[in-house]
Amino acid sequence: MMTGRYWHRQGAPNQPALPIDPATSEALALLMNTLIDSFVIVTEVAQGPALAGALFERKYHAAMPDFGHHIVAFWKREDASFVPASYVHFTDCGDIFLAGGACTDGSVLRAMSAAQQAAVADYGALMLATLRYGFDRYGPRCDAVFTCCGDLRALQTTPIVGFIETGVPHLLVRWMRDLSSARTAELIAKARSFMPF
Repeated sequence: MMTGRYWHRQGAPNQPALPIDPATSEALALLMNTLIDSFVIVTEVAQGPALAGALFERKYHAAMPDFGHHIVAFWKREDASFVPASYVHFTDCGDIFLAGGACTDGSVLRAMSAAQQAAVADYGALMLATLRYGFDRYGPRCDAVFTCCGDLRALQTTPIVGFIETGVPHLLVRWMRDLSSARTAELIAKARSFMPF
């Protein structure tokens, strides 16, 4: 199981965790996607509020943004219906994207079979699947993806997908390419101007 920046070997609780870097983490994610691919579908949807608005409103007590990009992880139930299980919003700001509004429906997770729950736990969190989808889709178009994070669980899981601290409280970044220190400072200042998001 992956937690933080470490890979914990299943069935070996007394073994030390193995440190991993973000590139290794992404390679493991590709392998681990097979854990959830049979029952989780992640995609961008045009009608985010209609499909996942209730989930967002339960978490944030506010209406979901009515502009793109809405990424939803759907649980494929035994009856072949799809239920929104996790959500994140990506906002295009030109050279950066903002990822915010991440939320997961605990009641959907509890409705999954024991094997599916174990697969999600081994994967890390459904939020990671929505973030990875956004990175794959929008990463080539930008220099960085930023997120605001104050939630302890999210702070523990976001490093798995390469988010790091920026020096600004609650502002994390995943650099999509190598940049000069002057350019990184410029982009951090730009993202900070949008906080909170």
